[in-house]
Amino acid sequence: MLRERESPQAKRYARLVEQEKPRVDVGGNVLKAFVVGGTICLIGEVIKTYLMSFGLSGEVAGVWTSIALVFLSALLTGLGIYDEIARFGGAGSAIPITGFSNSVVAPAMEFRSEGAILGLAARMFVIAGPVIVYGLVSATVFGLIRSVLF
Repeated sequence: MLRERESPQAKRYARLVEQEKPRVDVGGNVLKAFVVGGTICLIGEVIKTYLMSFGLSGEVAGVWTSIALVFLSALLTGLGIYDEIARFGGAGSAIPITGFSNSVVAPAMEFRSEGAILGLAARMFVIAGPVIVYGLVSATVFGLIRSVLF
């Protein structure tokens, strides 16, 4: 009913917007995210298996695998490679631990010209800060509930 009262200019504008709006290939995006996220996880499993071949327990190898993935992600972010991976894989690059590492390093790289304190240190946790805070708060609440109930 509202469309009937629109002016001819508004109707032309709506048609133009509809024509120029980028088309989203949901299936292709999901496939790319799956491939990128799966590849990151596969790399993690390869690292963990390699570390376990030296006699490390699964738990210790898992910790060192996380450290290695965070380091590799930070290094690739600093070299500008992780951004290209993220452009291709979307959420597939953001969901694993490597995405968290990227969200810490990327703002630090962007604002490093503002100095060590006001740029690097102040902006490093712009994106990751809320994740850390809510993660710690929810873990504390969950721990308290668990200790009271069990």
